[in-house]
Amino acid sequence: MVRRGFSWERRSCGLHGHATYAPDEPDLAGRLRVATPWGDAWRCLRCGDYVLGAPQGAGPAASAPLVLRGRALRDAFIIRLLAVDKVARGLFIGLLAFGIWRFNGHQDAVLQTIDTYLPLLQPFFARLGVNVQDLSAVHLLEQVLAISTSTVAMIALGAAGYAALCLLEAVGLWLMKRWGEYVAAVGTSAFLPFEIHEVALEVTFLRVLALAVNVFLVVYLVWTKRLFGVRGGNAAYEAERANQSLLEVEAAAASAETPAPASGRRSPRGLPKT
Repeated sequence: MVRRGFSWERRSCGLHGHATYAPDEPDLAGRLRVATPWGDAWRCLRCGDYVLGAPQGAGPAASAPLVLRGRALRDAFIIRLLAVDKVARGLFIGLLAFGIWRFNGHQDAVLQTIDTYLPLLQPFFARLGVNVQDLSAVHLLEQVLAISTSTVAMIALGAAGYAALCLLEAVGLWLMKRWGEYVAAVGTSAFLPFEIHEVALEVTFLRVLALAVNVFLVVYLVWTKRLFGVRGGNAAYEAERANQSLLEVEAAAASAETPAPASGRRSPRGLPKT
């Protein structure tokens, strides 16, 4: 039966190509391979379609590459969505740090520019349901411009460091590296007290949203990735990854239909029907 509707697996295969593997175990290999008039076709471990040509890899089933699908594929989407959020934060704070450093010593001119042009942005932000005067970045900039130039330089340096941290977290999360998950969890947790303090001072939509996203990121990473010894820690995480490789091959083989492109049955994907 042809599967209908949205499929994370098919979406991923469409973007990155199919994942085929020839296990050394004859019973598994026989259930993943189908002989056709055009040559052997191997079942994709991710989406289940058959693909003509030599498999991308071969070896023991336990050594098969970890192919994300199902819940793991959805988790990857969430992780990379959080990485995009980190990129946005990093770029915004980086621009803010550059602005603070660039205009250090010209506070009066900057304040005059803010007073002149900030009201012009209000109609745009109003469409988003945001009062531009409530933006924490605006308050921070106004406070920074009221202090000494040496202190402003230190604040600009600190903001640049925070921006670099956000971008580092984004890279680690996007590449789905273990170190990136730890850096994101630690870096985000370190700034949670400041965000809670900001919300306690004044409750705004953007502050609450930023706090909620960061709390979700920390809890999600610690729980699902077994960070800091949670749910068995790194040993359990690595064991789970190793087991998944074998399970993926076995599951793909077990779900494979008896390969025979006979009349009335669906041919492997990409092959002409006979």
